[in-house]
Amino acid sequence: MTATGQGMALFAGITGVLVVASIVGFMLQRRDATTGSNAVIENLNSRIKTWWAILLAGWVAFLLGKAGAIALFGFASLGSLREFLTLTPTRPADHLTLAIAFFVVLPFQYYLIWINWYELFLISIPVYAFLLLPIVAALRGDTAAFMPRVAEIQWGLMICVFCLSHVPALLTLDIPGYEGRHLLLIAFLIIVVQSNDVLQYVWGKLIGRHKIAPQVSPSKTVEGLVGGVLSATAVGVGLWWITPFSPWQAGAIALVINLMGFFGGLVMSAIKRDRGVKDWGQTLKGHGGILDRIDSVIFAAPIFFHLTRYWWAV
Repeated sequence: MTATGQGMALFAGITGVLVVASIVGFMLQRRDATTGSNAVIENLNSRIKTWWAILLAGWVAFLLGKAGAIALFGFASLGSLREFLTLTPTRPADHLTLAIAFFVVLPFQYYLIWINWYELFLISIPVYAFLLLPIVAALRGDTAAFMPRVAEIQWGLMICVFCLSHVPALLTLDIPGYEGRHLLLIAFLIIVVQSNDVLQYVWGKLIGRHKIAPQVSPSKTVEGLVGGVLSATAVGVGLWWITPFSPWQAGAIALVINLMGFFGGLVMSAIKRDRGVKDWGQTLKGHGGILDRIDSVIFAAPIFFHLTRYWWAV
């Protein structure tokens, strides 16, 4: 099957799942219409509608190829960086530093993916932006809370731009026998990690008893973690046919990125608790902000990229 055929089959399957979910949500809403609104069902239907929008964006990006993927995740980086830094205390002296982060560092990182400059892509933010931004901030002359101000901007760039940019960077890998199919590799990463999020929630609600870190994320349980990771790993095995991996390799990689996705959600929850907020924003109805939806992908993407590059790329 060609890459286009595999992509269409994959999107058809996802569409089928969403159609079933939409029907179930509609029936539940009709059932409870006579007893008044149900917050859980309303939230479920809001999430389903948002997933339809996400599927549409993903399909458009797939049709546009490399340019579409870079644009989609570049926009996600822009939105998530805005959410992250909106909750970060800044001072007027930080405006130039922030402008450089948004309008120079971020687009340059994605431009490096476009021109396939892997070496500079790998160090542009961890080395050059890491050194440049505090220099600019110091030249502004405001030393009040200097270290936390600079560190939080650097953290925002690392999380929202550097880590997330590893998703479209998968398109730059030279994998023998896998030419023209790299968008499917992105689909594998996103589907597996997002399935892990959903399935952890489902297993946690069904059998969750023992909380992992109640002060950080009260909803996360041991049972939810184990059930979600194992179920999403099975999803990864089932999707081996769109990857350069064998079934057992797909399962092993899915296990690793699912665990990283869990820890990513935990870390981002800790930051939200520190900031005293429940969600990063309200961009995605039913999901919160962009960061609330992609926090697990952010931690999984670099690991997935480098595992794939080390073992399969030339």
